[in-house]
Amino acid sequence: MPVLFFVLWIILNGRMTLELVVLGIVISAGVTFLAYRMAGYIPENDLRMIRNFPLFVVYALNLLLEIVKSAATVLGTIYRADEPEPVFIEFHSGLRGTLANVILANSITLTPGTITVFQEGDHFLIHCLHPEYAEGIEDSSFIRLLRKMK
Repeated sequence: MPVLFFVLWIILNGRMTLELVVLGIVISAGVTFLAYRMAGYIPENDLRMIRNFPLFVVYALNLLLEIVKSAATVLGTIYRADEPEPVFIEFHSGLRGTLANVILANSITLTPGTITVFQEGDHFLIHCLHPEYAEGIEDSSFIRLLRKMK
């Protein structure tokens, strides 16, 4: 986190001089200390984020691919003037941790044709435009990738 603060400092200043670098190091250290003391910042989380970064990139690319595929499917449904057959599906993701479940809920909502109606813990209620959209959602690529992240 202190490195990110420092990089942000340099970017926002727009130039790099010795005094800005020294001041940036001091301010970055101070902000990190305040985050540690007041916001409950834990330095081990930085290591976990660095370790999971490649998986995060794969997850983001997978999300983009799923959005494009779903958009094409929904567009085809609209083009053929098919009547939607809305369905609700409930399932448990089996993911531990609030962040992983929130990421999954948002990923489902970002994918055209599906909306996360309710999420509490690992319990989800999903609205799908067609029953086919709900097939395999309990073991989707999103869940498999999120399980790999620690």
